[in-house]
This record gives sequence, structure tokens and C-alpha cells, in this order.
Amino acid sequence: MHARIVNSNSNYTELLCYKKAVVIYDLTHHFCARFIDTHDRTFDQMIQAARSGKQNIVEGTVDKATSYEMAIKLINVARGSLKELLEDFKDYLRVRGLKLWPLDSREVEAMRKLGVEQSDPVYYVKLAESRSAEVIANMVIVLLYQADTLLMRYIASIEDEFRINGGVKERMYAARVEVRQRG
Repeated sequence: MHARIVNSNSNYTELLCYKKAVVIYDLTHHFCARFIDTHDRTFDQMIQAARSGKQNIVEGTVDKATSYEMAIKLINVARGSLKELLEDFKDYLRVRGLKLWPLDSREVEAMRKLGVEQSDPVYYVKLAESRSAEVIANMVIVLLYQADTLLMRYIASIEDEFRINGGVKERMYAARVEVRQRG
């Protein structure tokens, strides 16, 4: 039995960072539909940043099968998109004179806990239906911080995987040497 050169195990849907990104996308879409004029450029920018965060996790995870470098780059692009979205939510609160929850507040603590315990986007959107723009923006901000932490951990795990398994060129070379040695 030969070792696989290309690992096709790319079940991104099980990744916590992906699940968090889906929640962020759905909440951002809900938020924008309720509180931002569709003709405002920010509407599209926020939804696209949320989408890019989610989609780059997918692409990076799939590309990891043949390129750890590309995977790390794409996961970092996801981070960048979600950081952009974070700034959009902070800007929304600031320019409207709304409150950004302090990191040591009971609201942030409760949202952090919820973010760990719950990953169903439908749950969050239902929760958001009865909340103000200020509350939803702060909810998403907490989730964005959690997503960033998860994405940094994912990047570290990809780096570790590369150190252990090597790149696809190394695996291809080893496979070819193995065949030659068997004659």
C-alpha cells in the first residue's frame, strides 16, 4: 500500500473556524438587510468581506492537499477579510454614537460563552431578529475576535502538518524513489 501523495481529506465544514465564519456571514447579511441602505456601498462591502472570509477558508482547506503555502495564504486572506469586516462593524457603531462593548463587560463574556457553545447560524439569526443594531454589531464583533483566534490556530496546525508531512513535491519524490527501489 502506497502512502497518498495528495491528501483529499478536506472536510472544511467540520472546522470550527468555518462554522464561525458561516455564522458571521449570516449575521452580517441579516444586519445589512435591516440596518444599511442597499444603495450604500458599505452594504456590499460588508457582505463581500463576510463572504470572502468564509470562502477563503473553503479554498484554503481544499488547496492544502497540494500546497501548504497556498493554504496558509488563503486562510490568512480569510483573516484579512474578517478584520476588514470587524472594522466596518466598529465604524458603524462609532459614527452613529453607539456603544462598543468593553472587552471586560458582562455582555462580551456572555457572547464569548455563547460563541463557544453554539455554532448554528439559524440560532444566531433568530436571536438577532429581536435585537438592535448596536447589540447585533457587538455580537458579530465578539464572534469576529473568536474567528480570528481560530484562524490563527488553524494556520499553526497547517504549519505543523507541513513540518511533519512535507510538501507535495517531497511526497512525490519519495513515492517515485520507493517505486524505483522495488525495481
